Amino acid sequence: MGGADVIPGVSGGTVALIIGIYESLISSVRAAASAPVRLLRGDVQGTRERLAEVQWGLVLPLAAGIVTALGVGSFVLPYLLERYPAQMSAAFLGLVAGSLAVPWRRIDRVTAAHAGVVALAGIAAFVLVGLPPQTVPNPGLGQVFASAAVAICAMILPGISGAFLLKVLGLYETTLGALRSLDVGYLVVFVLGAAVGLGLFARLLEHLLDRHHDMTMAALVGLMAGSLRALWPWLDADRGFLPPPADAGAVAAVVALAVAGFALVTLLTRAGAATEDADLTPDPDGSAARAATTPRPRGR
Repeated sequence: MGGADVIPGVSGGTVALIIGIYESLISSVRAAASAPVRLLRGDVQGTRERLAEVQWGLVLPLAAGIVTALGVGSFVLPYLLERYPAQMSAAFLGLVAGSLAVPWRRIDRVTAAHAGVVALAGIAAFVLVGLPPQTVPNPGLGQVFASAAVAICAMILPGISGAFLLKVLGLYETTLGALRSLDVGYLVVFVLGAAVGLGLFARLLEHLLDRHHDMTMAALVGLMAGSLRALWPWLDADRGFLPPPADAGAVAAVVALAVAGFALVTLLTRAGAATEDADLTPDPDGSAARAATTPRPRGR
């Protein structure tokens, strides 16, 4: 997830959805974000209850992995994206395209309303990721806080890239530079903004998953499909489409990487589905064991 969040056009939420931890992650983030609010109100018992709802066995190693990948990715991925832009975009395009089946399969029964939500969300994402990038070399701390609060929402929302939103807001290069140079003041403000945005958005997202699960999954399908525009291997500086180059060998290599990405995520999702089915195999006493990190879609 951390590696994906560094890449403009790829969402860490997509990774969470692929491996089957998405709903559990959103629930845990919502509970963790609610605990400080309860504590400020003097509700010690409520604080304990919220902290008990957090799946720490999932959240702590996941957070460690994300932080590690963000640190490593801030050095490695920009180099690869600059040196091999078409090849990297193609690989990520295949990964995201293969991921479309994940939320789609979680819709219990597809209706015309679901198809309409897919179309609307797809159009919105297509327009959003077509916005030209900006660069703000010296942003104010208030701008850093607000941008982090907005970008973190995209980082847990499959289909919309937090890194891409930072590019649109003009803080992508500045934030990577702060990570590389360990600019403590900038990073503290960024983390505070991200924490506030994450807590508020996770609460909303958990409500939607709980009350309108299938519609939410349909929206995620549309967001992921529309975001593929940002991963087209040949784009100009303002994200306009360019035709493939005349070099047939270069085009073939790009297509091969896209197919490899699609195949990889297909294998991952099938492995995840097999694990989930095994976790739900009835026990001898007739009960079904549920994996803590792979909740079944509602209605199934």
